[in-house]
Amino acid sequence: MSKAIIKLTYKQVIDSSAKTDFERNILSASYREFLLKSQAYNPGNVLKTFSEMKNNDGRANSLHYKLSFVIGYFIETLKNKIPSLTDTLGNSINFEVPQMELIESDITDIKAHKVAINYITGELLLLNTIGEYLVLSANKGETTFTIKMQDHLAISSYQPVGSNVLNKQNALAA
Repeated sequence: MSKAIIKLTYKQVIDSSAKTDFERNILSASYREFLLKSQAYNPGNVLKTFSEMKNNDGRANSLHYKLSFVIGYFIETLKNKIPSLTDTLGNSINFEVPQMELIESDITDIKAHKVAINYITGELLLLNTIGEYLVLSANKGETTFTIKMQDHLAISSYQPVGSNVLNKQNALAA
């Protein structure tokens, strides 16, 4: 197997079945913001769902971005640790970039409100794969860890590394 520089993306879907305080806070804050910001794409409140708003006015897609501001505080409380994702030893996985996604909503029913947060890691060195496990290196190659591929986890960036891995690791450090 050839080595590669990768980024992982973990998608946390949050809906009315939210269990943690973090999830409930995200759901509540993003729904209130949806009700407020969606008014611009729903004159007269004739449309009920986010899908209807997008179909009627493509600018409604900006709600993904607009809702992200209201959840910023809650994301900061994570201290760049992806919730519900750990390596095989139970250690948290760090993320660099969170991206908010409004999946669906309804101005008349919070139970239809569904969002996702996509947590994107920094660059990692993929050393090997063993079945459904990835052996990765972080921190300039000083540490390694293993993570199991699972639902909602994807390799979102992949760049093969040539035979001189040390030079590529040094490039990661820069």
